[in-house]
Amino acid sequence: MTDIVTRKDGVAGRITLTRPKALNALNHEMCLEIEAALDAWREDEDVRLIVIDAEGERAFCAGGDIAAMYAAGKAGDFESPRTFWRDEYRMNAKMAEFPRPVVAFMQGFVMGGGVGVGCHASHRVVGESSQVAMPESGIGLIPDVGGSLLLAQAPGRLGEYLAVTGARMNAADAILTGFADYFVPEADWEALKAALVADGDLGRIDAAAQTAPEGKLPGFRETIDRTFAGDTLGDIVRALRHEGGEFAEGALKIIGRNSPLSMACGVELVHRLRGTNSIRRSLELEYRFTARAMEHGDFLEGVRAQIIDKDRNPRWKHEGPEVLPAVDVARMLMPLGDAGLKFEEEVG
Repeated sequence: MTDIVTRKDGVAGRITLTRPKALNALNHEMCLEIEAALDAWREDEDVRLIVIDAEGERAFCAGGDIAAMYAAGKAGDFESPRTFWRDEYRMNAKMAEFPRPVVAFMQGFVMGGGVGVGCHASHRVVGESSQVAMPESGIGLIPDVGGSLLLAQAPGRLGEYLAVTGARMNAADAILTGFADYFVPEADWEALKAALVADGDLGRIDAAAQTAPEGKLPGFRETIDRTFAGDTLGDIVRALRHEGGEFAEGALKIIGRNSPLSMACGVELVHRLRGTNSIRRSLELEYRFTARAMEHGDFLEGVRAQIIDKDRNPRWKHEGPEVLPAVDVARMLMPLGDAGLKFEEEVG
């Protein structure tokens, strides 16, 4: 059974993730196949749009194949995961830069690598079951696959909040933050896909769209903008302690579980990218971290605690946000020189 199916259907190029038992987690081969399809369809005038979807009700794509990267890293092979990230990020850029409309239908979990596949589409559809998140700091990574750019473009300080806590967004929250565009009831998705494939009329999405059920983020906006406005993760922690109350206490509890180094670097990425609109810049910055994540970060320990041993008791490199030296954040985000992420010639 293949993990992904790419084909031409009517006036559309179709990409379907077919790994539902694994929550459509993205492996290296799937990244390469998506990239190959994008390359093939870029100059194909018969392809008027791309439609991306996934099998199963539980997830569009719940992330990357973390266990495989962990196994390589524990064996001392740091280059295989770096190759995966380089290839994945190159695919993310091609998705974001594709010259014709890309429509993504994202049900269930849309996390990590799933954001990279679906949330750079030009027309992003979510439904009743959609839960969108960038929870990487819980396993010692940072919001990557271009997610740091989306976070930087979110209103107010929602980007910092989501980067630090990995909070899940429903359809309305995903639309508010810029991770999605349309709420369409999931019962209507198949008919909408069939119509798009038949005639490519994007107006059909607007016609099918409805107002999403209410999200949680609007009720916390003022508090988030007040407490997540600091220059550093330590500033945010101090602001939350001063704020007090149920929301602040909940955020501090999550911060106490996640990797201090990852959260601090996530905040720094959001700050560096705010006001920009370059997918390549965000991916290049993210790769500086991920290329170092196994040797110098918390990735292996985070995956061990959350995915492998499941003891939920990671021993991070730093005791907490307030004792994290700024120089350690700077080291993780320093340019990589010749080893840095490279793209093909500018397209578009």
